[in-house]
Amino acid sequence: MSRKKNIDLRFEFGKNWQLFLSSLSKNKIETAKRSLISLLNVQDLSNKKFLDIGSGSGLFSLSANSLGAEVMSFDYDEFSVEATKYVKNKYSSNDNSWQIEKGDILDSSYLKSLGKYDFVYSWGVLHHTGDMYQALENASICVNDNGCLIIAIYNTQITTPIWKIIKKYYVSSPLLIQKILSYLFMIYFSLGLFFADLIRFRNPFLRYSSSTRGMNAYTDVIDWIGGYPFETARPDEIISFYMKKGFSLENIRTVGGNMGCNEFVFRKI
Repeated sequence: MSRKKNIDLRFEFGKNWQLFLSSLSKNKIETAKRSLISLLNVQDLSNKKFLDIGSGSGLFSLSANSLGAEVMSFDYDEFSVEATKYVKNKYSSNDNSWQIEKGDILDSSYLKSLGKYDFVYSWGVLHHTGDMYQALENASICVNDNGCLIIAIYNTQITTPIWKIIKKYYVSSPLLIQKILSYLFMIYFSLGLFFADLIRFRNPFLRYSSSTRGMNAYTDVIDWIGGYPFETARPDEIISFYMKKGFSLENIRTVGGNMGCNEFVFRKI
């Protein structure tokens, strides 16, 4: 099956990722690699197979590749596919163990055709498909026995319905309105996080000097306000969903009652 829900409005994530590539540096690549090592609790991925569902910029496919994994990257968005290919050609052009193609997480027959992987990774993707639970279901298809499934899903909070309206309005607006909204929300998030750090006696400037995942603040803001379709789940809902499918929870990072993504590492048992 392919995109069984008819979504008239859809944010073009790939175009945003292509903008991010202009700021990609060796330092950001190393930061992304360290974040992957920390999340997976491994030092290298030699002799392992890694599937990147919704590869976006290609940054984490590159990280897995540089850690020694055999990588398959796919994305529904053609611009994301091109962004991932650009990263591969620039940083790992001669490595035939990294494959990239266009694919749909909602197409279960496509997932079955990919085979099994030791690590199946999908960070901040499945909640933007228009059919999150089908995407969660399909993501598990490619996990090898004793393999890991790594996902990040937006947290349900009291303001979720408001953000859904904002995202839909952003995607349906002309380019000028989108630009205005992007700058307004950049200021909104920057000031909010700045004062939140001060209240917690943290250095607020450290937040903007680096990213724990090697990402870019402006790109992340655009991704957030433009990310439509948009679905969310509480941590217990995701955990219950996968435990019923024979997975155990190995690692979790939650955002509490705040907005953002809860991160999960499940192992197939």
